[in-house]
Amino acid sequence: MRAGVPEPGLRVAVPVPSLLGESPLWHPTEQVLYYCDIPGKQLLRFDPRSGERQVWDFETEPSAIAPMPDGRLLMSLRSGLWHFDPANGSRHKLLDAPYPVASQRFNDGKCDARGRFWVGTICTPLLPARGTMQCYARGELKQRFDGVSISNGLAWSPDGRIMYWADTQFNILHAFDFDPDSGELSRRRELRRFPIEEPGQPRDDYLGRPDGAAVDSEGCYWVAMYDGQRVLRLSPDGDILRQVHLPVRCPTMPAFGGPDLKTLYITTAREHRPAAELVAQPLAGCVLALDVEVAGLPVNFALP
Repeated sequence: MRAGVPEPGLRVAVPVPSLLGESPLWHPTEQVLYYCDIPGKQLLRFDPRSGERQVWDFETEPSAIAPMPDGRLLMSLRSGLWHFDPANGSRHKLLDAPYPVASQRFNDGKCDARGRFWVGTICTPLLPARGTMQCYARGELKQRFDGVSISNGLAWSPDGRIMYWADTQFNILHAFDFDPDSGELSRRRELRRFPIEEPGQPRDDYLGRPDGAAVDSEGCYWVAMYDGQRVLRLSPDGDILRQVHLPVRCPTMPAFGGPDLKTLYITTAREHRPAAELVAQPLAGCVLALDVEVAGLPVNFALP
């Protein structure tokens, strides 16, 4: 495919834009897509069968969500971790944020196969990197590592023995050996380092920075390349297998959905983008969708 030309078959799933769409999650029981608008302080629910879109407002920024067996959601907000019930809108705070809320917030988060909720932070200013990776399980939040600027890219291999993670600020995708039973991390290594944008570089040649991600059933890693106008499919060794070019500059995260998990939903952003870019790219902030041949992995549920 010629650089910069959007992927054939790519379509708009949700035409109403968010400021910064994030954390798309396909709920296997409800057969709907949940996602966040972080600066909009909203949780959204989209039913592709009816086209209905439901919105809930929050006092601080939501960043990540995970389903629970009883129908509630586990959510990370700037203020801490919460339980939220979409059936009646009730919300219950589990614990306060483990950071100064004026200069940090939670960012990308997901559950591993045992139901532990992993969630990293983003710090302001971005440097020095003062953020952390946290893990919540059975009522306790533990720090797993620090030195984080913009935590993103969380995903696990199909057998659960590799955890992927990216720090968007440094353009680096990491892999860890992961013990599914204990949740212990080891052998951290750099899986791929993406080039920094060079002055005067043609925008179509810039891959972007690694943001949110998902893994398919073949073990390949799909990552949204923020500011790069594309989603990449990487091999487990970090090689680029496919580039999906988009009609918007800033994709934020892909998620597999649909009854067969063969629809790739992609959230996008429009916040802080140049006015001329938004005129040229009116779909910025909308949720996009693409049918793919290889199914994704089902979402992991959070421990009660």
